[in-house]
Amino acid sequence: MIHHLIDSHCHLDDDRFDPDREQAIARARSVGIDQFVIPATTASRWPKVKQVTEEFRGAYAGYGLHPMFMQAHQKTHLDSLDNWLDKTPAIAVGECGLDFYQDDDDRDDQLELLRGQLHIAKNHGLPVIIHARKALDLILREIRRSGIEKGVIHSFSGSLQQAQHLVDLGFKLGIAAIVGYERAHKLRQVVSRIDLSALLIETDAPDQSGPLHKGQRNEPAYLLDHLKEIARLREMDPAACAEALSSNCRQLFKLPDRP
Repeated sequence: MIHHLIDSHCHLDDDRFDPDREQAIARARSVGIDQFVIPATTASRWPKVKQVTEEFRGAYAGYGLHPMFMQAHQKTHLDSLDNWLDKTPAIAVGECGLDFYQDDDDRDDQLELLRGQLHIAKNHGLPVIIHARKALDLILREIRRSGIEKGVIHSFSGSLQQAQHLVDLGFKLGIAAIVGYERAHKLRQVVSRIDLSALLIETDAPDQSGPLHKGQRNEPAYLLDHLKEIARLREMDPAACAEALSSNCRQLFKLPDRP
C-alpha cells in the first residue's frame, strides 16, 4: 500500500473538476495520494487556486503566468504577481516558462515574462515550476543567468545530458504519465539513470492522461500508474520509490510531512 504520495503538479482548480472536485480528491486519498501542488496559469486563475487550496487539506498553491496563455497576460501582471505573493501563502512561482511548440512569434514576450517571474521567485525565496516545450536549452540559459537555484521542470521530456545540467543547477525533473508509453525511450533512459533525488512525480491533471486512461480526463488518483513504471525502470519497490519521490517534493517545496 502506498502512503502519503504527492502529486507535484496538478490543476485541481481547472473548471473540468467543478462537477466532482471533492470526489476526485477523495479518490486520490483512497489510494494514498494526499498532497497536491496546484500551479496557477493566469492572473485570473489565482483566486480560484487560492480558494481550492484553502478548501482542501494538503493542497498547496503556486502562482504564475503560463507561456501558453500569452493573450491573457498584461504587462502589469508581473507587478500584480509580486504584490499577490506579498500577501498570499505560496510554495512556488509558476507555472511559468517557455512554449515554442507551434511557433515562436512571441518569443521576446515569453522571455520577458519568464525573466520577470524568475526574478520575482528569487526575491521571494521561492522555487519555480517551469513549463518547457521546444525550449529546454533556452530555459537552461535563463536559469543560469537568473541565479535561481531551486525549481522543477514540469513534465520533463529532454535528454539525459539536459537532465544532468538541470540537476547540477539544483533543479528537479517532474515525471508525468508519458513515461508509461513504450515510445518514450529518451525519458525512460533519464528516469532509469538520473539520481533518484532529482525526480518528482506528477499528473498534470486534467491533462496528459497516460496509456491506461488515454482519452479520459486525467486526475491525481492515476498517479499510481506511472509510479509503478518509474519503480519498474529503477528496479525498486513501488512503496520505497513513492517514499523517495515524496521526500524530494517536500524538500523542494518545504511541505509538511503530513497534510
